[in-house]
Amino acid sequence: MKLNYKRTFFVGLAFLSISAFWQMYDNIIPLILQNTFGLGETVTGALMAADNVLALFLLPVFGALSDKVDTKMGKRMPFIACGTLLAVIFMLILPAADKRGSLVLFLAALFALLVSMGLYRSPAVALMPDLTPNKLRSKGNAVINLMGAVGGVYTLIMIKLLVGNGERPDYSPLFVSVAALMVIAVGILLLTINEKKVKEKVTAEVLEYEESAGVTAMDEDKEEALEGVGGAGKKAAMPREVKRSMAFLLASIFFWFTAYNAVTTAFSRYTKVVWKLEGGGFADCLMVATAAAIISYIPIGNISSKAGRKKTIMGGVVLMGLCYFAAIFAGTYHPVINIAFALIGIAWAAINVNSYPMIVEMSKGCDIGKFTGTYYTFSMTAQIFTPVLSGFLLENISYRTLFPYALIFSVLAFLTMTQVHHGDTRPDKKKSMLENFDVDD
Repeated sequence: MKLNYKRTFFVGLAFLSISAFWQMYDNIIPLILQNTFGLGETVTGALMAADNVLALFLLPVFGALSDKVDTKMGKRMPFIACGTLLAVIFMLILPAADKRGSLVLFLAALFALLVSMGLYRSPAVALMPDLTPNKLRSKGNAVINLMGAVGGVYTLIMIKLLVGNGERPDYSPLFVSVAALMVIAVGILLLTINEKKVKEKVTAEVLEYEESAGVTAMDEDKEEALEGVGGAGKKAAMPREVKRSMAFLLASIFFWFTAYNAVTTAFSRYTKVVWKLEGGGFADCLMVATAAAIISYIPIGNISSKAGRKKTIMGGVVLMGLCYFAAIFAGTYHPVINIAFALIGIAWAAINVNSYPMIVEMSKGCDIGKFTGTYYTFSMTAQIFTPVLSGFLLENISYRTLFPYALIFSVLAFLTMTQVHHGDTRPDKKKSMLENFDVDD
C-alpha cells in the first residue's frame, strides 16, 4: 500500500493556511499593540497569550464536535470552510483598526479572529488521519508538516517584502497577501477533496490490500490498518515508573516551550529596540531558522536511530541553550547571527522530531489520544505563561533579559530530561527520505 501523495498534498493545504496565519500573528500583532496603541510589554504579552488560552478550550470542543457531525461536505470540511471564511473577514479588519487607532475595534476583531481560527484548527489537523490508512500516517504527517513550513516561509517572505520602515508602517498589503493565500489554499482543498468519497475509497483500498495479503476479517493487522477509519486501540494501565518518566518529559516540554516561545513572541520587538532593525528585517533570522529545521530533519532522523531519542533531544536542548547564551552578548545585528538562528532551528527540530514519539511510546497500550491531548496541554500552557512573564521582565527590567530568560528555562528542560528513562525506543531507519520529516504540529 502506498501513500497517495497528490491527495495528501491537497489535504495539507488547510495546515498551510493555518501556519501562514500564525507566523503573521506572532510577529506583527505585538508590533501593532505597542507601536499603535502604546501598550506595555506585560499587557502585550498577556494579549499574545490569549490564543493559547482560547485553544485550551476551543480545540478539544470543536475537534470533538467535528467527530459527531455528518453533513454532505463530511465531518471536517464544514469547519474548515466556515472557519477560514470567518478568519479572513476578521483578519482584514485588523489593519483598518490599526490605521484608525481604534483599540476597541482591534481587540474585538482580534478576539473574533482567534475564535474563528480555533473553530477549524483541530478539524484541519484531523482530516489527514481521517483520509490516510494507519500505516501510512507517518508519511502523510511528513507531507502535512512540510506544507505548514511552506505557509510559514511564505508569510516571512511577505513580511520582508511588504512591511515598510517606521514605527507604524502600513500592514494592509501583508494582511491581504496572507488572507489571499488562506482563501486560495482552502478553496483548492474544497474543490479537490470530497471528504466522504475519499474516506469510502480509503476504507475500500485498505480492505482490498489486507485481503490480497491474506489477512482475515478477525486479524488484528486489519484492525490496525483501519484504525482512525473505524478501528479502536486497546487500553492498559501505565506502570508507575513509566508515569514518572512521563511526568518529567511533560515538565521538559513545558520548559523548552517556555524558552522558545518567549524568543519567537518577543523577537520582532527585541530586534527593533536592541538591534535597531527596521521594518521586516527581523524576518531574515526566522527564515534561516525555519529553513535549517526543514533541512535538518533527515540527518536528525539518522542520528535518532543510532543515538536514541533522549540523547538527540538533550543534544538539541544543549545546542539551543548555547545559542541563547551567545545571543546575550550580541549588542547589534550582524549577519553571523543568522548562523546562530540556523543552529536554533536545527536544535528545535531535534527536540520536536523526538519528543512527541516518546509520549506515544510511553502511552502504548493506553489511551494515546488522551496523552496526545496532554502533550498539547503542557505546550500551550507554556505558551500562555511565557509571554506574560517574559513581557513583564522586558518592560520592567530590560529587553536584554530575553535571552538569559530563555537560557534558564533551557537548562531546566535539560535537567528534567535527565530523569526520563522510558519512551526511548530507537526508531527503525526510515524506508523513504520523506518519513524523516514526520514531526508533530
